[in-house]
Amino acid sequence: MKNNTSFNLYIQQSIIDNWDYDALTDYQGATLQYKDVARKIEKMHILFRSSGIEKGDKIAICGRNSAHWAVAFLATLTYGAVAVPILHEFNADQIHNIVNHSESKLLFTGDYVARDIKPEAMPLLEGIVYLPDFSLSLSRSEKLTYAREHLNEMFGLQFPKYFRKEHVSYHVDTEEELALINYTSGTTGFSKGVMLPYRALTGNTEFCIQRLGEKIPQRCSLLSMLPMAHMYGMAIEFLFPFVFGCHIFFLNRLPSPAIIAQALQEVKPSLVVAVPLIVEKIIRKRVFPKVQNNLVRLLINMPVVSKKVKAQICTQVLQAFGGNMYEVIVGGAPLNQEVEAFLLSIGFPITVGYGTTECAPLISYSDYHDFEAGSCGQPVDNMEVKILSSSPRHVAGEIVTRGKNVMLGYYKNEEATRQAIDQDGWYHTGDTGTMSTDGHIFIRGRIKNMLLGANGQNVYPEEIEDKLGSMALVSECIVVQRDQKLTALVHPDYDEAKNMGFNNEELQHIMEQNLNELNTQLPAYCKIAAIELHKDEFLKTPKKSIKRYLYQ
Repeated sequence: MKNNTSFNLYIQQSIIDNWDYDALTDYQGATLQYKDVARKIEKMHILFRSSGIEKGDKIAICGRNSAHWAVAFLATLTYGAVAVPILHEFNADQIHNIVNHSESKLLFTGDYVARDIKPEAMPLLEGIVYLPDFSLSLSRSEKLTYAREHLNEMFGLQFPKYFRKEHVSYHVDTEEELALINYTSGTTGFSKGVMLPYRALTGNTEFCIQRLGEKIPQRCSLLSMLPMAHMYGMAIEFLFPFVFGCHIFFLNRLPSPAIIAQALQEVKPSLVVAVPLIVEKIIRKRVFPKVQNNLVRLLINMPVVSKKVKAQICTQVLQAFGGNMYEVIVGGAPLNQEVEAFLLSIGFPITVGYGTTECAPLISYSDYHDFEAGSCGQPVDNMEVKILSSSPRHVAGEIVTRGKNVMLGYYKNEEATRQAIDQDGWYHTGDTGTMSTDGHIFIRGRIKNMLLGANGQNVYPEEIEDKLGSMALVSECIVVQRDQKLTALVHPDYDEAKNMGFNNEELQHIMEQNLNELNTQLPAYCKIAAIELHKDEFLKTPKKSIKRYLYQ
């Protein structure tokens, strides 16, 4: 596949090349072929044009992953408008704020979102389009109302015989042109609008084509589990596979471990892209109970049969992920070291990447053959990475990066842009880490999460949480600082405790044992003073990171 100067040319060419092949399927629902996607895009273009939408106008999209979400996004970009994807997990006030701040003229909404939002809170909107059937939920424009009521008629007049491949012709974008504004999940205050140019989409897509395209077959099946309004899910599970001619299945429902496991078995994806929480739950719930018994442990430690036993275990784990994928790519947060060590010990094809919304998202990645335990890969093509440290190999410092994937800045927020991108073009990630001589990046934690020990030492709570998270009956945990002492908040695995017949008193005793064991593994300055049980799951961001600020 040749490199294109315009990102939209990738979309255009993929539609033409894969015209009669399956493109987008709502899991256990309807399927659109590439030619169907093209027709729907064309109808959206007629709707935009007839209602007065101009190139550069903002169009917001908010809803659960679906084929029609994908169509709305592709139609926006290929028209030359600016897409504003909004996470459906945001509350109504956040959605209102983003629509207003971005000055969006149209809003596409899914059924879940449509019930909660209030049109009167978004006075700049000209209309709201309902994603399931592209009907109008709101119109403040006679032209928009007329265009939607006569859309099929207008399409028929424009293409009186039938709509063919040669009719597909899209907006030719330029590298620095604004493609989309992606609002960060934001832990405090109002989310920042990350302005991503077309070059960032091109940089990420071309890297995936070059590095992953040679490993998976064209027109293979992929499962989209991560929200497309988050750049990780959009770039790796949607834009790259669509351009590559894949058949994308959208998990358009709450992605519980049981539903994900079922979908993996049915879709049998050629590549699995996931956040650590998904991988860890599958391993802990569906794999560890089968392999962490005395017999298996004994066999694994026998040199004569160890290799064969590990190969058999690896086959079982592969089947848990559908049995057909080239590798599992984990991103969005660190993978638990116990789970990672287990998967590497059996030869499972696992790798960890690293990125941010501001880089659309890729900063680093390594193929699983080149993956180093504890790392998150090497810098991707067209991106430089360095560690702001006197000794980048040994002393953690802030990770900074620059290159093709970096954002233009934050929308209407020059001060935040200046703080994030320095005069030499380096984007400051806010993450700390080290880097090996061959470029593997090892993340220590977020600068804003770093705590100060009693004697002024830097304490990275993520490192403590990784150890505690592998201990008995710990489902989730975070480490916070209270009165200069470190406290671990733990949400136990109540289901497992119930299965084992433990009451609350016994559960508390188990946590005390965990505390003692944990502190034997930690330096004196970061020992934990106490473990507090937390009855409910911790509230999380869309990429399944715990919202720490709520529990400080």
